[in-house]
Amino acid sequence: MPYAQTRAGQVFYDEQGSGPPVVLLHATLHDHTDYDAVAGPLAAAGHRVLAVDWPSHGRSGTPGEPLTASLLADVLTDFVTELDLEPAVFIGNSVGGYAAARIALDHPERVAGLVLVNAGGFLKVPFAARLLGIPAVSRAVFPRLVPRYMKPDSDHLHALTRRVQDRARSRTGAAVSAALWQSFTDPSYDLRADGPRLGVPVLLAWGARDIVLPLSTARRTQAAIPGSELRLLQTGHVAFASDPEGFLGLVLPFLESVRTAGSTS
Repeated sequence: MPYAQTRAGQVFYDEQGSGPPVVLLHATLHDHTDYDAVAGPLAAAGHRVLAVDWPSHGRSGTPGEPLTASLLADVLTDFVTELDLEPAVFIGNSVGGYAAARIALDHPERVAGLVLVNAGGFLKVPFAARLLGIPAVSRAVFPRLVPRYMKPDSDHLHALTRRVQDRARSRTGAAVSAALWQSFTDPSYDLRADGPRLGVPVLLAWGARDIVLPLSTARRTQAAIPGSELRLLQTGHVAFASDPEGFLGLVLPFLESVRTAGSTS
């Protein structure tokens, strides 16, 4: 199984296909399998697809320090450096979107484009984040929040929802979730003023039925990133799992436009 060494320990990734790299980044207490329905078609379309498990998630190791959004961004830098990836398109969901935006800001030479899916980082963090930053509160509340943001309407989505709920109910999962929620209150998580510095193509592929990062957040994110394109899907927080065909219908043309732009630059 493929692993990359990072400052937070070994990080697992699933790889398939060949061609320009596309890196898939998941949300808190989720894992790389969220992308199963789209990873294969992306690879079949001529891309090297790498779906990552964040530290303390999926098959990755556990770091010796609390997991924060900033640490995930640093881990992503280590990951692309370890694999020596050519400029990639990063598809990031939730905190994965924050990490994707951060690498584009900090290391633009590593990034060909961004697909931000109900992404964090471009909003004023609500007070609820401080409450969910308490492990006992996260353990009690987050499992109830998962179906409300997932909007499961199929056996596959119900199974995904239960998997995340089970993690959220565990002592370890609650500690990981709380550490991340607490980190969202750090000023470094607020990228709104940095949006104009994102010098790569940005597609916002947004699930409009999400209650955690709703449509209002999508519009604020678009306003914060000049030139970004906002496209909506009638899904919850994890649009690519809820509506794979609709998601691919948005992302595949975007990837082709990035590839074309790169070949003519």
